[in-house]
Amino acid sequence: MAVKSDYTRQSLLHESELLVIYRDPVAPPKPAPGQPGTHSDFTPHEPEIFIAILSDGHILAFNGHVDLGTGIRTALAQIVAEELSVAFDNVTMVLGNPFDVPNQGPTIASATIQITAEPLRRAAAQAREYLLTLRARHLNVERETLHCQDGYIHTNDKHLPPISYGELLAGARHALKLADSAPLKPISDYTLVGRSTSRVDIPDKTTGKLTFVHDFRLPGMLHGRVIRPPYVGHDRGSFMGTSLVAVDESSVAHLPGVIKVVVIGDFVGVVAEREEQAAEAARQLKVEWRPTPGLPQLDNIEKALLDLPSKQRILLEEGDLDSALATANHQLNRTYIWPFQLHGSIGPSCSVANAKKDAVHLWSGTQNPHSLRADLARLTGLDESVITITRMETSGCYGRNCADDVGADAVLLSQAVGHPVRVQLTREQEHTWEPKGAAQYMAIQGGLNTDGSPAGYRFSTRYPSNSAPTLALLLTGASSPIDIPFEMGDRTSVPPYHYPHRQIICEDVPTLVRASWLRGVSALPNTFAHESYIDELAYLAGEDPVAYRLRYLADERACELVQALIKRANWAPCIANANPPSDGDWRYGRGFAYAQYVHSKFPGFGAALAAWVIELKVNVKSGRIVIEQLYVGQDAGLMVNPAGVRHQVHGNVIQMLSRTLKERVTFEDGLPTSKEWGGYPILRFSELPPIDVMLLDRPELPPLGVGESASLPGAPAIANALFDATGVRFTHPPFTPETVRDVLKEYLKQSLEAVF
Repeated sequence: MAVKSDYTRQSLLHESELLVIYRDPVAPPKPAPGQPGTHSDFTPHEPEIFIAILSDGHILAFNGHVDLGTGIRTALAQIVAEELSVAFDNVTMVLGNPFDVPNQGPTIASATIQITAEPLRRAAAQAREYLLTLRARHLNVERETLHCQDGYIHTNDKHLPPISYGELLAGARHALKLADSAPLKPISDYTLVGRSTSRVDIPDKTTGKLTFVHDFRLPGMLHGRVIRPPYVGHDRGSFMGTSLVAVDESSVAHLPGVIKVVVIGDFVGVVAEREEQAAEAARQLKVEWRPTPGLPQLDNIEKALLDLPSKQRILLEEGDLDSALATANHQLNRTYIWPFQLHGSIGPSCSVANAKKDAVHLWSGTQNPHSLRADLARLTGLDESVITITRMETSGCYGRNCADDVGADAVLLSQAVGHPVRVQLTREQEHTWEPKGAAQYMAIQGGLNTDGSPAGYRFSTRYPSNSAPTLALLLTGASSPIDIPFEMGDRTSVPPYHYPHRQIICEDVPTLVRASWLRGVSALPNTFAHESYIDELAYLAGEDPVAYRLRYLADERACELVQALIKRANWAPCIANANPPSDGDWRYGRGFAYAQYVHSKFPGFGAALAAWVIELKVNVKSGRIVIEQLYVGQDAGLMVNPAGVRHQVHGNVIQMLSRTLKERVTFEDGLPTSKEWGGYPILRFSELPPIDVMLLDRPELPPLGVGESASLPGAPAIANALFDATGVRFTHPPFTPETVRDVLKEYLKQSLEAVF
């Protein structure tokens, strides 16, 4: 059933013959639990709508998150259709525009289905109960004698015909405040939730219908390009916004189609009639910059991380760790280094802006519409109430890429010329200026007791990140650079295993380069350290690595997942690196790792549970790694759309293989040199192994976020498999052939020195 096109937000707020479930506006806007706010003082003047049942019976449902290719548009519609007992096609999800949807914070942390879907589910259930009560009142019968089915209310009296929701709402306006609780449909009655459903966004993509912001056009639209400063990829320091010396506009005056050169602080852009004209003008524009002083040297990431000033947060202390380590039979101290990595959006970020004197409309691929609107208000001096953002499809981001930056660029250029302007970044700009996934340093002090049990565990981590302010705010001087760490290093900082004596420390540090959240955030490197370390403990204790973990894994649910996966993978218990198979220069190994993604500031909240088994071979001469088989298991509780969950797991696995085996940002003189795909290779389809996905069916348990969890065990599972094959521990991803050769060479050198 097609939704009527004449319904607007104002009609939902004021017209009759419909049912609306809403929440009063709050100041400041209140995001979902565990989500960062928008740093906005804007108070909406109108209610936030969650559910609207229209006069034709169609359902509009509103959620504050956006669909980043994760399939939440489909899963949320399933939830609403289930609670209202209507056909799936009868629900239209509204996502993205801040004026239309509730402010539930940015779309991050695998939190949509787990957290922000809850009020939507409650609103749908509340609407259902209201309709049943309303019909019972009309018929003067008990509410319990009625039930909903396929958008109609039926009675136990077969002589009374069913009535549609739309018919029931005729003649009056029905508006209810969102209740604190509502009777949800029993899971045993589900007919839509828990069943695989085709994603609603795929058909328009496969048929080429307009969905991507890159393809969006407006009448009279011009094209813009930006010229970035020489402090490439940095966003803190006295040079921010103060480095521009001069711009020679005459250097592009002869070029056809050039409309305007725009200069505000360190923000420089050009506007032209055609895209290629803007690109050529950006190449030829002569700009003079002051030298950039004092950039951090990043050729040695470990040293750079350790040299940063830090503020210590002790997250957890239990037992008498110092005494336990002092009396350990075998002390074991390890450090692990995670590299800077890119979000690596295949398509460079793009936006279209139409900025007038008293209003702005932006078409953007942002994952944070409310936050971006607040940034644009600061940038333009306009009230948020006159800034409209229409969220469109874009290339995958997996976290904070340049989508917000290019949106602000487009707004500034559109303001300057008084016409709509489309801006697309170059590949080099996307790669070098995006807020990178932060490098990370992790140190563990521990050891073994005589009986092979863990003696203690002191874990500390350094994750250099800030809030990655929208770049135009810094370049124009509208906002000052931020030196305050964002305190994001504590995700999954507590290992899942029982260490009776332990201390967990987060060393909050400022940025080295512009950095923000990337899929897995700090939980992914922290898990790499946790799972690499316990694997080494198991080896030193002379035990099978999975059996050793299970002995100290207190969560019964986690144990069930681990046991199910190793059964599926035909895991044969033995000590790692015990006579591994070989074939010429090839060595064969297998590895295991487990994790639960814990997001948000400590202690945070847990998302799905995941585990990997890897089977690989490594060539000890060339360093080449070939993943031969991969088993991944996940427990996400109730899976609203199992097909969507499977897609997410596959996406996590593919990206994690790429990040573990290939991806690392390189630097020279403090500046990123990974400017294109040749300098930042990613996994090819030809390198994908067979992927066996095992999803535990837990319909009786609440749904857990699936967007990131399956990533976490990937790197340690590969590192542990490399040890099984070679007897050497790999602690610094990515495991490129060059890295593997260097580590094996160093191990051989140390072994010879120990002998002689």
